[in-house]
Amino acid sequence: MVRIRWAGRAVAAVAAAGLLGGAVVGCGAGGDPKGAAAGDATAVVRISPIADQLAKLPARVDGAKVVVGRVDAPHTAQVLVDPRCGACGKFEEAGGEVLLRLAGEGRVKVEYLLASFLDQGGASGSVKAVNALRASVDAGKFAEYNAAVFASQPRGRFTDEYLLRIADEVPGLRGEAFDKAVREQTHKGWVAEAEKGFEATGAQGTPMVLMGGEPVGAKDGSMFDPGAFAATLKGVGVGAAA
Repeated sequence: MVRIRWAGRAVAAVAAAGLLGGAVVGCGAGGDPKGAAAGDATAVVRISPIADQLAKLPARVDGAKVVVGRVDAPHTAQVLVDPRCGACGKFEEAGGEVLLRLAGEGRVKVEYLLASFLDQGGASGSVKAVNALRASVDAGKFAEYNAAVFASQPRGRFTDEYLLRIADEVPGLRGEAFDKAVREQTHKGWVAEAEKGFEATGAQGTPMVLMGGEPVGAKDGSMFDPGAFAATLKGVGVGAAA
């Protein structure tokens, strides 16, 4: 098993325009820029540099969403991502980490709308990945596993075995219930509900962050740079992470 912590911050060039408020997004209905039909047995599993902090974050399912952070947090951020979107992986390492640090400080709660629109006939494994992410909520390991899944995007599709390989690097996640949920896609019905929740926002692509229903950090690309995104959030009333 190859296991690394990601280093550095990648600032992504925005690639496609969505229709929600003219927001700029990375992966649209036309396909995933990283997508491929074949699996990738050599993919490297990566974990978050703040995995220890993420392990302490509470997460719960609320309808079609997974909500991370304190119930009484004064601000709510909706995060729209697809596990096979390459730009989403870059966002999670940058702006996504900023949001989770803020969630750990009790300043914001993060509502994940996990899309799977890039999964055409199972070609990308997005459905499998979202199913596994849903299962990680039951195990109390969502924030940590979510970060690892996006950091470990394979060149090809997500497979059951690869999702379990990633789970090996999240202490306490692997077990009979989680493994069964992954292999049997126990939460496939919820995955479809989550996709409908994503579509209901009117977004045409991912990644996207909504505060009060309005996209933030997309037009200027700040969501792909930690410092810039922290400043963007501060501009809409959310204190910067320490």
